[in-house]
Amino acid sequence: PISAQVSAVPQPGRFCYTLDNNVLTTEQRQFYEDNGYLLIKKLVSDEDIERFRKEFIRICKKEVNPLGAMIMKDESLKSQYGQSEKVVNKVQDFQEDEELFRYCTLPEVLKYVECFTGRNIMAMHTMLINKLPDSDKQTFLHPMHQDLHYFPFRPAARIVCSWTAMERADEDNGCLIVQPGTHKLPLKPHGYPKWEGKANKLFHGLLDEDEKSPRVHTVMEKGDTVFFHPLLIHGSGVNKTAGFRKSISCHFASSECYYIDVKNTIQEHLEKEMLEMVRKKYKLTSVELRDLWNLRARLVQGERINL
Repeated sequence: PISAQVSAVPQPGRFCYTLDNNVLTTEQRQFYEDNGYLLIKKLVSDEDIERFRKEFIRICKKEVNPLGAMIMKDESLKSQYGQSEKVVNKVQDFQEDEELFRYCTLPEVLKYVECFTGRNIMAMHTMLINKLPDSDKQTFLHPMHQDLHYFPFRPAARIVCSWTAMERADEDNGCLIVQPGTHKLPLKPHGYPKWEGKANKLFHGLLDEDEKSPRVHTVMEKGDTVFFHPLLIHGSGVNKTAGFRKSISCHFASSECYYIDVKNTIQEHLEKEMLEMVRKKYKLTSVELRDLWNLRARLVQGERINL
């Protein structure tokens, strides 16, 4: 992509969430400024998506075991289906799996990412989601939330999520739901929803949700990609079908972003929960939140500055 020389500080003037270059039209920039998300049709090829799907199946079957990846499963289905895609609902932190990590380096994706982050781009958080059919025992509904709740780095305007549908996503199989314009709100308190049934680990949601706020169901075809701001309130619905709804995503940030200390903030309880999980999993006595992000973060373009 052709870059203007941009700094990682929001530009004063008309646009504060997008940067000057020749990729986005003025209308696209204005839409993102107003709404906090932008959908690009047919961005990722069928061939690439097929490769990601095959690698996901290999991970489910334990043919590959990516270093540091968190494989999330519906344990209640394990006895029925064993180790298969019918059980795994998410592969998180796939940055050491070269095949899946290719997603984060696709030139067609980075061309758009650069419009939000600038030239120096870090891949910070990776996920392949396999939304299983909902059941009486378990829901894969993700409560409405802001992704910045999970991130101890700023500024928020230089972070963007790229989320690609690996097959059609609609209201039936639990597509993304966004609340346009909520990226202009501050970070709100999050926690576990008070649902009947089981809440998924770290699936935090807004504690004080505005039910009246307008919502948009982002219906997407295979290869469509939505880019959205980390403060945009979003979630995903129930999968009412018998099939799976797969998507692949990465949160990118400018390497000029910087870490913040979340102690004594509304993010402190999340830090405790994450560190507890990691200490247990890897039998570590001392680990800092920043260490976790340093392990996840990989440079994909330009130079590494702060992150």
